[in-house]
Amino acid sequence: MSETYVKRLSTILLDAITDKDPRVQEQVCGALCTLGESQPAEVLSACEEHLRLHEKLAHPYRTMVLRAMETVVSNHIGELDKDMARAIILLASNEMTKVKELVSDWQQAASSVLVAVGRRFISSVMEELLSKFQPGLLPHPCTVHTLASLSISNVFGMVPFLTSILSTMLPMLGAAKHDSMKVVFCCALQRFSESTLEYLANLDQAPDPTVRKDAFASDIFGAYDILFHQWLQSREAKLRLAVVEALGPMSHLLPSEKLEEQLPKLLPGVLTLYKKHAETVHVSKSLGQILEAAVSVGSRTLDIQLDSLLAALHAQICVPVESSSPLVTSNRKEVLRCFTVLACCSPDRLLAFLLPKLDTSNERTRVGTLQVLRHVINAAAAQMAVKKPFILSSMKLPLLDTNNKVKRAVVQVVSAMAHHGYLEQPGGKAMVEYVVQQCALPPEAEPQKPGADSEALAADSVRAISVSTLYLVSTTVDRMGEVLWPYLLEFLVPVRFTGALSPLCRSLVHLAQKRQEAGAHAPLIQYNGNVHLPSPYAITTRLLAVSSNPYVGDGRGAASLRLLSVLHQDIHPALGQRWATAIPLLLEHLDEYSEETLSQKEWEEKLLMFLRDSLAVVSDNTWVCQLTLEMCKQLPNYNGTPLEKNFLYKCVGTTLGAASSKEAVRKHLQELLETARYQEEREREGLACCFGICATSHLDDTLAQLEDFVKSDVLRKSAGIFNIFKDRSESEADKVRSALILCYGHVAARAPCELLLARVEADVFRNMSQCFSTKVLGIKVETKDPALRLSLVQSVCMATQAVCSSAHGGSFHLSRKAELVAQMVEFIKAEPPDSLRTPIRRKAMLACTYLVTLEPALEEQVQADLIHSCLHSVMAMLPEPEEGDSHQEVSAAPAMGGGGQPPGAIISPRGGPSLYLDTMQALKDLLTSLLQQNMTPQGLQVMVEHLSPWIKSPRGHERVRALGLSACLLQFFLEHLQISALVPFHNLGLLVGLFSPRCADLWPATRREAVSCVHSLLYLQLGYEGFSRDYRDDVAEQLLSLKDGLAHPDPTILFHTCHSIAQIIAKRLPPDQLISLLLTLFEGLGDPDKNCSRAATVMINCLLKERGNMLQEKVPEIVSVLRSKLQETREEHVLQAAQHSVFVLATHHCAAVVSSLLGSPLPFDSHTCTLWRALALEPGLAAQVLGLLLEKISRDVPFKESRAFLLSSTPDRVATLLPLAATCALHEVASAPASGPAVLELCPQLFAALLLRVSCTMGVHPPRHLQAKERRNASSGLASRSLEPCSSAVDALQAVLVRGGNEDVVQHMELDGGWQLLKTSAGHEEGVTRLASAMAKFAGPRLPLVMKVLFATQSSVYEVQRVTSTAFLAELLSSNVVNDLMLLESLLDNLTARQKDTSARVRRLVLRGLANVASGSPEKVQTHGPQLLTAMISGLDDGDDPHSLVALEAMVGLARLLDLVDTWDLRAVLLHIAVRIRPFFDSERMEFRSASIRLFGHLNKACRGDCEDVFLEQVVGGLAPLLLHLQDPQAPVVAACRFALRMCGPNLECEELAAVFQKHLQEGHGLHFGEFLNTTCKHLMRHFPDLLGRLLSTSLFYFKSSWEDVRAAAPMLTGFLVLHVEAEQLPQVDLEQLLAALQLLLKDPAPEVRAKAAETLGRLVKFA
Repeated sequence: MSETYVKRLSTILLDAITDKDPRVQEQVCGALCTLGESQPAEVLSACEEHLRLHEKLAHPYRTMVLRAMETVVSNHIGELDKDMARAIILLASNEMTKVKELVSDWQQAASSVLVAVGRRFISSVMEELLSKFQPGLLPHPCTVHTLASLSISNVFGMVPFLTSILSTMLPMLGAAKHDSMKVVFCCALQRFSESTLEYLANLDQAPDPTVRKDAFASDIFGAYDILFHQWLQSREAKLRLAVVEALGPMSHLLPSEKLEEQLPKLLPGVLTLYKKHAETVHVSKSLGQILEAAVSVGSRTLDIQLDSLLAALHAQICVPVESSSPLVTSNRKEVLRCFTVLACCSPDRLLAFLLPKLDTSNERTRVGTLQVLRHVINAAAAQMAVKKPFILSSMKLPLLDTNNKVKRAVVQVVSAMAHHGYLEQPGGKAMVEYVVQQCALPPEAEPQKPGADSEALAADSVRAISVSTLYLVSTTVDRMGEVLWPYLLEFLVPVRFTGALSPLCRSLVHLAQKRQEAGAHAPLIQYNGNVHLPSPYAITTRLLAVSSNPYVGDGRGAASLRLLSVLHQDIHPALGQRWATAIPLLLEHLDEYSEETLSQKEWEEKLLMFLRDSLAVVSDNTWVCQLTLEMCKQLPNYNGTPLEKNFLYKCVGTTLGAASSKEAVRKHLQELLETARYQEEREREGLACCFGICATSHLDDTLAQLEDFVKSDVLRKSAGIFNIFKDRSESEADKVRSALILCYGHVAARAPCELLLARVEADVFRNMSQCFSTKVLGIKVETKDPALRLSLVQSVCMATQAVCSSAHGGSFHLSRKAELVAQMVEFIKAEPPDSLRTPIRRKAMLACTYLVTLEPALEEQVQADLIHSCLHSVMAMLPEPEEGDSHQEVSAAPAMGGGGQPPGAIISPRGGPSLYLDTMQALKDLLTSLLQQNMTPQGLQVMVEHLSPWIKSPRGHERVRALGLSACLLQFFLEHLQISALVPFHNLGLLVGLFSPRCADLWPATRREAVSCVHSLLYLQLGYEGFSRDYRDDVAEQLLSLKDGLAHPDPTILFHTCHSIAQIIAKRLPPDQLISLLLTLFEGLGDPDKNCSRAATVMINCLLKERGNMLQEKVPEIVSVLRSKLQETREEHVLQAAQHSVFVLATHHCAAVVSSLLGSPLPFDSHTCTLWRALALEPGLAAQVLGLLLEKISRDVPFKESRAFLLSSTPDRVATLLPLAATCALHEVASAPASGPAVLELCPQLFAALLLRVSCTMGVHPPRHLQAKERRNASSGLASRSLEPCSSAVDALQAVLVRGGNEDVVQHMELDGGWQLLKTSAGHEEGVTRLASAMAKFAGPRLPLVMKVLFATQSSVYEVQRVTSTAFLAELLSSNVVNDLMLLESLLDNLTARQKDTSARVRRLVLRGLANVASGSPEKVQTHGPQLLTAMISGLDDGDDPHSLVALEAMVGLARLLDLVDTWDLRAVLLHIAVRIRPFFDSERMEFRSASIRLFGHLNKACRGDCEDVFLEQVVGGLAPLLLHLQDPQAPVVAACRFALRMCGPNLECEELAAVFQKHLQEGHGLHFGEFLNTTCKHLMRHFPDLLGRLLSTSLFYFKSSWEDVRAAAPMLTGFLVLHVEAEQLPQVDLEQLLAALQLLLKDPAPEVRAKAAETLGRLVKFA
């Protein structure tokens, strides 16, 4: 029985092997292998029989069967008997040779079967193969291929057969005519040779250790003769490659004398193939094997062939290749392997060939040669050792090559040389210098993308590998220490090696430290007459100069400082202790910052301080002079790096300052002046800094040297005047004068204060003026060179600042003051007023700031001209284009005002924000300096008068700057106010009137500055009234808190803030200033800025109301006149008047005003809306208006039905006019903030009415005449507001909620999208639900009255209103608030009464509401349990529709309630519910499947592991459907199944199964279904074996499921159940039925289902 059954299973599977889907085929193959694991002989027998009986089975399917057989044989080779092995061998042999044509997959599979069997039954396999491998007959190619494969898989078994095989094969070689057959023979010979070599290499493990190479020699030579002399000449490339691959291992088996004899022909023959094949890796590999064989026999012939060999191999290395190709990489490795062989046997010949190749200019030849050279230096070190000088001398020309690929290769060769002692030889230093040169390559100058033709490597890679090589050689090759030290020091100073400084310093530091460890305190640098080594002064200068730019060149600043620290003993013996503490601090500073964050000025100052300290420690004038001389000598080296040259000038100044020899100082200063490159701006600045630093110690000498130079011919403009500057043009002379002026400025800035005052006018300012204005033929000529102007301005600024900062600066009388101020004003006027390009005006204003503080005082007209020029030069500058002239929402960046900041970077002109900020700061400083000269109200008035035109400018950026300056001046005046007697601040009103309307300026920054101005003015008034400076007035301080209101763009808030400002002004304004203030404000009504005009109106009204009691109420005109007035003008004050009038009219005639306004055309225009909102200003009036509007909404029907067309099937609903207008009006009134109290009072009625209004206007059209009006406007292109009835009701509802204090409800609904849902028929219920939820959450106290109104809608004639009210009430039950308000019982009763409503929608919502008690008041569920369960069960039976939404709601509701109801109440209905919901498990609709399965889970959960047997039957019956629906296509169903199974676990009374469900079925965790099902079935069959038949029958039912994934899961369940069941339970299974069903599934249209069926068939081996 067992044999028949397994064979039957195998037959079923073998019949399914012809499935068209590859996955199914693979699964069938896998199932056969599974069967084979249990019964290998039976499965192999079935497969053999199937193939034997089905001769016409297509070869792809035969291939699958053979593969299965190979797997079974491979895994169970030890279990096969000889008979079965013999049968398999015959079958595979026949399959392999059935057709003469090559069918690779099929024949390869058969061959693999033979190879698998041959691992144990080698004799039988060989017997069969040799029977088809007869002398005189050409065998099948696969027979030969199989023999070759066997020789590799079973070396020890096959090699003894090889002599007979080779003797038989040899005659066949000549008979082979087809290239494909020849290729097979070649592959076989290759494999035979390889296996023989492996056998001979492991004779100690071989079964026959007597086997010798000689036994194969003659046959191999015979084969070699045919392969080499005949087949290698073939035109077929594939054959030639097969031949050459075979020749490699065969060459090792040839007799020595034969190999020697054949080499003259063999090697050229192989080399020829290089020209015939693109992929040459096989040729190179074979060539390497042949060369090794030749060397191993000591061939002499090799010398004769050497030249051709080298040429061919060299050509392979030089071939242009894609380095990323694996074949190319392999070929290069094989070629280099060949070179290694040749290097070991003929090193002289190899070098004689290679080294001349280095002299060629061809890039590829040179690179290839260098690569070979590097390889042989490393791989044949012993043979190359004696050739070192020869190799070094041949590198001269490659060192001159500029190609990047060559450079890289040279550096790699140098690296190899360093490791093998080459660089210690003569010529080795040239190699080191070359590497250093490559380290100095500039990364920024390298090509980013190499050209396609040149294939050049990026120079950065050359530099990177050179840097790495230098460091590695310095640190890891001990023998290189003597070569590199002190030789590397020679590269520090030369400019061409600047790029290599970082790696040089790092290597030198390492070498020096090693020498220090070895030699203790001995000097590191032994000059011994070596003139090439740099002096200590040169090293110090170089390393200090490059440290000024510390992060470039891979951080050469830190590297240079570390080298300085190491060399301290050689620099000067006294420096060690000081540098040991100073240099680490400098390095730490560099570590704390980056290139972006380091302050260059601070860093240079630290370095100069380091230099000064070092000079002080040395304290040797001779040493200092030598260092100065070296610094001056190196200055030209930095012409290309201005930053470092500038710093070096400062170093020169520092060393000159430390020198004690005045003669040396004068000499060096003269040389600096004569050699400076004046055309360079940074150099002029550096020279000036040098003179300034020097003047600190040598003021007289510095000034004398400068004056001598000024008096020379340099500054004259007549012909032939330039002695040493004869070739300089006029422009160059200007640059010289510019530098000299800068020098005077820096000298004045750094000179000792006690010496400066006596020299500043005669020696500094006089010479500056002389340099700036030259004379030609006695006429004064001034230059237009901007650099010269800037130098003069900067130097005047520095000199005057130095004078002012001296102890006697305040009393210093500067006779040139007026002249200098006039010069500065002239410069300021010359600058373009609309842009900021240079710092000239900033520097000039700063100079004037210092000048005005000196004696004598400026004349009034000069001062006015100065102020006017500066303001005109700065205020009119244009803002950036992106800021434009827009006044919309200008950034609120802090403006230059009370806080001292400029008026916001948002209006920085095109010179950049930094220059702009500095310029504004200079202007502020100048104005405050001028104000300080006249600290009186009159002086302040003068300043404000200058600023007044800019304050009123139509351009926003000018106003914001002017207000910012005004705020600064007022703050300064207040801070420095000195009152000696109580005097009136007579111009307070005038100033307040100027600034206060600007609190409403279009620019927010201007508004803030205006408040600051008013704030300062009020405190000035308090100061003049006698209050102390630190007094804080509560009223005035309120101004500061109003700034936030001014930042708001909403005009309502803005002008409310202006009103508050006016109230504050009114409280602190002296009575005598009121008229002045009002007159000024009246002028402000005509301000072109409408905002300021409106602010003036607000302030006038406020002042009149607060102080003058001048505002009288007037009786307004009729509403129509008001509306027509509003349409004529848009002026703000007219609008305010109209609003006020309609408000007063409504207090007397509310109903009439409401009726009149309701008669306005719909949709309401903006003026009408404004009038409606005006009615909300007073709560009592607003309440009356809302009551009237509520009555209008409720009085009329919401819509009328009419047919737009006579043939229309459904009537259109058209909104009635009066309720629509009242709804719109109610929205406007409720939108007004003042309507809050009135809305609050009527909130329940308003809410309920508007909610029901929304429900009955869904899909309702506007009145006909409004539709026509919209169409007319659309056709004429006029824009008009659309009036959609439902949207207007929603808008009104939102407004009521907001005004009633329930903004949270509105925002919550907005975030949830609830308002949009509320307007649509499809989403209305959900929208109402979300609204009720929000109300319960945020407006609980409102609910009792709202519910009372909604209870009354139970009898509404409109179904939609009943649905809306039910949905709202139902959702309230999900919140605990109804319980807290004691509304639960009344709400339950009301909803239960609605359960008999004729509308299914209402009944469904009732059930949802009753279920909501579980969420809102869970503690009340037990109390009302029977009532709730009765309602839900009634819902389950609602109607006969299988897809009843009421039943769905009942299932969802029951799932929510079951955990909370009393156990006894539940037990009575448990079985009824379980039976009732079971049909829904397989419903076509996802919601029903999900809800019913989840409810089933809750039923199990409610039992808590203690269910009755009758219910346990339901649990067991549902187990299989739940497991299978885990593969349901719908995710919610899968989630429900996970939950239900977890709940079923405890009721099954099997802890292991429950644990499996808990582990695998957690929500959110991934599920490996096969693994889970396997584990589940294992536990089911272990604990409930009696359920096997029941579970299988249920599973069989799902074989016909409409869902593909469930259909595929069903056979999986079957297979796993069978897999784990005990044998005694198998009778429960109807095997015939199961097999029939699975066979049917094998024909299923879904490939996945067929695959699972095949897999299950494999598991049925259990029944065997």
